[in-house]
Amino acid sequence: MNTLVRAAALTNYFEVAHSLGLNPQSLLQKVGLSKNLLADPDQKIPVSAAIQLLEESAQQTSCPTFGLLMAESRQLSDFGVMSLLIAHQETLKDVLSTLIQYKHLLNESLAIHVEEADQKVIIKEEIVADRRLSSRQAIELALGVLFRTINALIGERWLPLSVNFTHQAPPQLNLYRRIFGVPIEFGSEFNGIVCLASDLNSPNPRADSKMAKYAQNYVDTLLRETEQSLASDVEKAIYLSLPSGRATIEQISQSMGMNVRSMQRQLSESGEIFSDLVNHARRDLAVRYMENPNFSLGRVAVLLGYSMPSSFTRWFKAEFGESPAIWRKAHMKQHHHNAGGSGGGLP
Repeated sequence: MNTLVRAAALTNYFEVAHSLGLNPQSLLQKVGLSKNLLADPDQKIPVSAAIQLLEESAQQTSCPTFGLLMAESRQLSDFGVMSLLIAHQETLKDVLSTLIQYKHLLNESLAIHVEEADQKVIIKEEIVADRRLSSRQAIELALGVLFRTINALIGERWLPLSVNFTHQAPPQLNLYRRIFGVPIEFGSEFNGIVCLASDLNSPNPRADSKMAKYAQNYVDTLLRETEQSLASDVEKAIYLSLPSGRATIEQISQSMGMNVRSMQRQLSESGEIFSDLVNHARRDLAVRYMENPNFSLGRVAVLLGYSMPSSFTRWFKAEFGESPAIWRKAHMKQHHHNAGGSGGGLP
């Protein structure tokens, strides 16, 4: 079954495409979408199709910030029925908790996790699709929308310490500075926003508890009508927790408010095994980290949960058919060749 997202995820797609001189008709057909299909913001479409459309649009326009351009003009109302509930949460912490609780209604592939450490908070955000796809544009779109949403609610006094991306920096950073206005870290271990823990208590001047209650009752009705997959939620939690060494079955089950036996039983009933979900997430993250030239093989091993480099090497060879060093050399050469001449188009 395809992982789905509201067509609203592609709001502003046509405007950005046309502004860059792209006629997207052939691309839409290639990924199985159409202009009529995207006209209804609540229409559900395959996440993989949306990701592929964004990536190929960025390539054809030679614009490495295609997704971020889409995020720049997003409004809170683009969240649909969720916008009322989000708009009336009392604090930033409440806003994030609401997004995490109801993210299934927005985007089945969206993973959000708030991690606190040393008086700082990392708001991690990932796109976990059915199959591995390059998702730079989708990630920049998602983080751009999240940043703008929080800024619209809390106000400009909210100044994060940094916005982080796992991918490398484009040739120009004008658009990043314009949208975020805070330090940007590329080649990071995670995609997300770092801020002070005290920022979680930042008040939302627009909050109205009565409106929030009304909206929550309505949204809860929709949530009960929407099928949710435990395996999908577990995989997202693993995906976000693995780099920080918190992806054990005990820690994941606890984070989901379940005990280990209950989670294992429910996964088994849907034909899934926890260790297989860990391995799937580890494979995806392995490719991402291996493609980052700033990460040594030892660092990659640690980020994937291996304390011994030899254990990582054995696992990697079993999964990818060659040693990490040989794989990296071949793929970095290929990546460099594919990236040649694609740096233009940044406004």
